[in-house]
Amino acid sequence: MGKQVNKLANTLLLKTFLKLCITIIIFICSINFQAQEITYNKGKKYILGSVTVSGNSSFSEQTIVTYSGLSKGKEIEIPGEDISTAIKKLWNSKLFNDIEIYIINIQDNVAYLEIRLSDLPELNEVKINGEKKGKIEGIIKDNKLTKGVKVTENLITTTKNFLATKYKKQGFLNTKINIRTIEVQDSIEKARVNMVLNIDKGEKVKIKKIEFSGNEILSDKSLRKAMTNTKKINRLRILKRSKFIDSAYQKDLVSVVDKLKESGYRDARIITDSIIVNNDKTISIDIKVNEGEKYTFGNISFIGNTVYPNEFLSRILRIRKGDTYNGVLLQKRIADNSKPDADDITNWYQNNGYLFSSINPVEVSAENNVIDMEIRIVEGKPAYFNKVSVVGNDKTNDHVIYRELRTRPGQLYSKANVVRTVRELGQLGFFDAQEISPNFNNPNPNEGTIDMEYSVKETGSSQIELQGGYGGGGFIGTLGLSFNNFSIKDIFKKDAYKPIPMGDGQKLALRLQASRFFKTYSFSFSEPWLGGKRPVQFSTSISHTKQFLFDSRTRGADKSRSFNITGITFGLAKRLSVPDDYFTLSQAVSYQRYDLNNYNTGLFTFGDGFANNLSYTIGLNRNNTRIDPIYPTGGSNFSISAKLTLPYSLFDGVDYASLKNEREDLIIIRDDISQNTALRTNASDRIGEIDQERYKWLEFYKIKFKADWYTELTKDLVLRPSVEFGFLGAYNNDRGNIPFERFFVGGDGLGTTSLDGRETIALRGYPNQSLSDPDGGTVYNKFSLELRYPITLKASAKIYALGFLEGGSAQNSFRDFNPFNISRSAGLGIRIFMPAFGLLGIDFGHGFDPLPGETGKHGWETHFIIGQQF
Repeated sequence: MGKQVNKLANTLLLKTFLKLCITIIIFICSINFQAQEITYNKGKKYILGSVTVSGNSSFSEQTIVTYSGLSKGKEIEIPGEDISTAIKKLWNSKLFNDIEIYIINIQDNVAYLEIRLSDLPELNEVKINGEKKGKIEGIIKDNKLTKGVKVTENLITTTKNFLATKYKKQGFLNTKINIRTIEVQDSIEKARVNMVLNIDKGEKVKIKKIEFSGNEILSDKSLRKAMTNTKKINRLRILKRSKFIDSAYQKDLVSVVDKLKESGYRDARIITDSIIVNNDKTISIDIKVNEGEKYTFGNISFIGNTVYPNEFLSRILRIRKGDTYNGVLLQKRIADNSKPDADDITNWYQNNGYLFSSINPVEVSAENNVIDMEIRIVEGKPAYFNKVSVVGNDKTNDHVIYRELRTRPGQLYSKANVVRTVRELGQLGFFDAQEISPNFNNPNPNEGTIDMEYSVKETGSSQIELQGGYGGGGFIGTLGLSFNNFSIKDIFKKDAYKPIPMGDGQKLALRLQASRFFKTYSFSFSEPWLGGKRPVQFSTSISHTKQFLFDSRTRGADKSRSFNITGITFGLAKRLSVPDDYFTLSQAVSYQRYDLNNYNTGLFTFGDGFANNLSYTIGLNRNNTRIDPIYPTGGSNFSISAKLTLPYSLFDGVDYASLKNEREDLIIIRDDISQNTALRTNASDRIGEIDQERYKWLEFYKIKFKADWYTELTKDLVLRPSVEFGFLGAYNNDRGNIPFERFFVGGDGLGTTSLDGRETIALRGYPNQSLSDPDGGTVYNKFSLELRYPITLKASAKIYALGFLEGGSAQNSFRDFNPFNISRSAGLGIRIFMPAFGLLGIDFGHGFDPLPGETGKHGWETHFIIGQQF
């Protein structure tokens, strides 16, 4: 029988050292009892004669001995550090269990040891009960319960704690986790176990009451409002639930104290808080506070400032002597960490190069509850950018990124320029806006330098549109390709096709749509930096549409009767520097040719003829939305544009007043059924001739305005108000408004075959184009209020839910226009953005007002959204 040097029958890795100490004590105490078997001198050094291994292990004896560090011929002290170290090594390998070391013989100064151990069992299979199938894989992955992993008590305990914490965060306060292992009995010698993991989440624990005591100044309601993530049950609340989450609760306790401090109670604190379990399985929370005494600000002085005078810093601080003490507000006025572009003192320094400055408020007196403050400023040296680099751009060429950077080597540091750079990179659409990170490297306060590195993550920037559906009397197929990071200079380079030439930030789009009744082809291209020197965008587009007339006899297309539209556009857009560099001035010249070949419909009064539309468009846009173009969380987007044609009636020599009078007389004859057919036919033909003269060259002006605001109410919850207005006018009232370029309001806003240059304006809750006359309106307005909340903003798919209120209308003349006489709606929806397919979504809108000709409210409409924003 061997003398036991140690006995570590433990499986808890965290208790290794404790059990090691107990083992050594047991060894020492056991000497007297075992002396008759093997006698040795305590504390004497021995030479190891041999080390053998026994027990259930798949590892070779040589491997185990080598790993322990106890080699033959080594001099060790018994008991001593070498034995303890050997146990630790074997234990820390996380391969063995029940580790014991025995003295099996001693001859003179030679000791013979035996290591007895067994392998930790490997995990064979995992069975999880009490959770949905779709979440089981995530549990296995999060806890690393993969086949072959060593099953230790630490693994079991960690898994239990992880799951319990996870479910508590979800409001399952009474979660119970049970894990048991079952030894696998088979011919394989390796120790293995199956794990059965039973999850009993119970019901979510909700908060029935939140009550305060000790508060005399602020009401319970005010303090409960400060608890933004811990709410009592309220059936009317939608966005915030009443489940109890301990981590959120602890933060809200801090918010309660901050609320009191904001009201001047600097010494406010929470004395006790208790959670009471109710019989109905809810909980009640009792919080006892001590408000303390109210304080006010006294004298506030600035020390150490040389860059900005005291008067200027006082204006930024905006706190005066006698104001109620508010430590939270004071900190925000010095450095508001919640807003990167806040108007605070720290940003004024950092935007002027003082990266290494530090600003600390210090209370120097609190006599009579009046607090005198010193704002102590260490300005440091101005900092300059040394190296500026970008990493992570695998597809986008460096020059496309570097031309958007607002931070350059040798330039004075500015936090505003760093924030603006992140915004500009996000707006490109080539990178995941949520993953753009500015990294400050090698800060050197002594030399006043900093290295700047922008880390980006490429995302898919090309999109494919492949649709098929039934509409307009037949199947409609659409194929569209949009390449948003194209490189036209590499178009003839074979090696650049991976699968297409990319990296220069250009946009190229091809689209084909066809059915039995029409065919549409379009091509567009844009270069955002024409010439590569200035942010001047050049764009061009070409399109051709051929529409065939419906034959009522054959129920098919009569291809001998057609309406053709061919158009081309050239545009330039320049980024301005005045009033600021968020402004863009855009200009475009476009031409459309309308050809009618025996195409007699109600759309035109002439079936054979043509019309020309040569127009100039000028627009001014200011867009400072940030950061993600798919899900902006701040900023605004304003645009105003005017589309103009030449005033042909001033110089073409046509008497439009006479034509107008003649046309009005002819309409009376045409519509008078008492007249003979030949006379009415001649009147109709003459009206067509007059309209051909009126529309030979289209004459109009078109004004449009749109504004969107984005406000982050709480983290990621965004409110987006929006307003739109459009007006189509005529230079010459005798010539009148054209039947082209009109506004059609209602529905999902997706255009069908826009033969007449119409603009479709979305207004959910009503059928498509149902809120305008059949021929469209010349003036419209729309108001919209949208509340958005993201489900996920990952690069692979950005998903957010929304609720909306909106209203709008369209009229045929400005005299009939009333901006508040609108059709209203409300509803819910969801948006999914996938890089390969663009923006997809579905909305459920409820129209509160009747359609033209109806008496009751319209009710519910379902809208499918493809590739557009509202």
